[in-house]
Amino acid sequence: MGEVLALVEARLRTALGEPDAWAAVTFLGTDRIEVLRFVDADAGLVRYATLGMSAAPMADPTAALADPVKGPRAELVLTVRLGRADTDKVLRPLAVLAATPQVEGVVVAPGASLDLGEPLWPGAGFSSVLVAESGGLVEDLELDAPKDPVRFLPLLPMTPNEAAWKRVHGAQALEERWLAKGTDLRDPLRGSVALD
Repeated sequence: MGEVLALVEARLRTALGEPDAWAAVTFLGTDRIEVLRFVDADAGLVRYATLGMSAAPMADPTAALADPVKGPRAELVLTVRLGRADTDKVLRPLAVLAATPQVEGVVVAPGASLDLGEPLWPGAGFSSVLVAESGGLVEDLELDAPKDPVRFLPLLPMTPNEAAWKRVHGAQALEERWLAKGTDLRDPLRGSVALD
């Protein structure tokens, strides 16, 4: 377990640089989840990445017994524009989302919605996120067989209206709508995309 997390942390540092802050959160009955903050001042962005979710594979909730080696592994990455909102309060909510596989026995995969039931940070217009495809910002981390690779899944904040629309029309339709309307998904102050 520790070996996997050391490799994951090294991959995050290679892709995003040195973290300038982090927080560790432990929930009853779960392993510790850390959230690292990476500031890219040149690009005007701040990135938050979880560390700990990939320590064990996510188990299929329908399986009678969880496989301790095989199964999908992931960490979560959120990118927002720097200095536009108090987004540093997202550390605990991100840890909550990263603990979802352990707590609720779900597999977090692209196209899924994760809902907190409260704002991602104080005053945020988002209480849920859409899980996007991995492989962009941070490349997947291959592990020794038979372990599955660790995927670094970007999180795209959704307004309540967008989340409701996504439930009806699907993740791809929402992503196409964002793209067609030129939505800045990194803007922590953005409103809902037009859904008519």
